Amino acid sequence: MSEKLQKVLARAGHGSRRELETLIRAGRVSVDGKVAILGERLEDEDATVRIDGHTVSVKAHEEVICRVLAYYKPEGELCTRHDPEGRRTVFDRLPKIRGSRWVSIGRLDANTSGLLLFTTDGELANRLMHPSRQVEREYLVRVFGDVTEEMIKNLVNGVALEDGEARFEDIVYAGGEGMNHTFYVVINEGRNREVRRLWESQGTTVSRLKRVRYGDIFLDKALPRGGWVELSLKEVNYLRELVELRPEQRTMIDVSKDNTSRKRERSRSQKIRRAVKRHEERISSPKGRGVKGRSLKRT
Repeated sequence: MSEKLQKVLARAGHGSRRELETLIRAGRVSVDGKVAILGERLEDEDATVRIDGHTVSVKAHEEVICRVLAYYKPEGELCTRHDPEGRRTVFDRLPKIRGSRWVSIGRLDANTSGLLLFTTDGELANRLMHPSRQVEREYLVRVFGDVTEEMIKNLVNGVALEDGEARFEDIVYAGGEGMNHTFYVVINEGRNREVRRLWESQGTTVSRLKRVRYGDIFLDKALPRGGWVELSLKEVNYLRELVELRPEQRTMIDVSKDNTSRKRERSRSQKIRRAVKRHEERISSPKGRGVKGRSLKRT
């Protein structure tokens, strides 16, 4: 075994490579009692690796099961693991897992809702987020203001933003009344607030924004806001193929049961809705106010 430390830790689910590189630079990672340096290679899989003084697992590749969750992010939640002001984060509702953690594949700003993917494989997250991969993201967007054909052409051809030129790959009009217009738009990179900034460059304001698709993974219409569902092995391997990772062979989903039956889908949807309701009741109760809710379950 001889791989870069951040790559091994990312694959074992301790964060994305970018996050782990930051931790290593800050001197928060050690190998066999010595502070690690960026670029260091892990030669021995039995080495004792610690992050912030806590021993972490460095599993061999065949021992790691790549899992992916699709989460319906509500407006108002932050895409951060911890918020010093105690505000809700996207990690509050996710299921607990032993020996690993969920890594967010990209981000959505606080006022944006919709599909957000999480994985236990930091290498998968890192590759999907890299600009070179050009993975399509589709959004449902409502804008306020006059929208002309010339503005649409500008947005498709490309406009100059402060961090470089940007454009929509596609724009489809979905209706509207008065000064409010709804569109489906597609981008293939994940720059900060890119959809909002593109529309603002044309003198309009985004009043609602929801991500509905990431690659070929769509936001399930049966999934309630604040709900999550684990992706099938086929869907996981679709994402892995996108970024040239070898296919996963195992899944935590019980494939011996008929997961496609209508009755089972209704039952799953009802369970998710009940879990979301319990979470909302817990954090809104007098004891729960100001305290982050515990995760729904341990898997």
